[in-house]
Amino acid sequence: MDSSADKPTTEALDGINTDGISTAVIASVGSVMLALYFYYVRGDKQRGQFVGLWPTSILALASYFKLEEIKQTLEDLEN
Repeated sequence: MDSSADKPTTEALDGINTDGISTAVIASVGSVMLALYFYYVRGDKQRGQFVGLWPTSILALASYFKLEEIKQTLEDLEN
């Protein structure tokens, strides 16, 4: 396979921000800490478990938006 054909795609994807520490990661870590606070410090186990479910949703939503950004970049490249 010719690697020169992949060069524009690779260059476009290099422009997408892939930093590991994003707002979603910080919010997820904060949510875990808040869940631990509710569960162990305040003794409100039900609220701690509820808040403990948030990181999955936060990270899933962030992943969705990142994939949409990549999809849009690839579509723009094809046009």
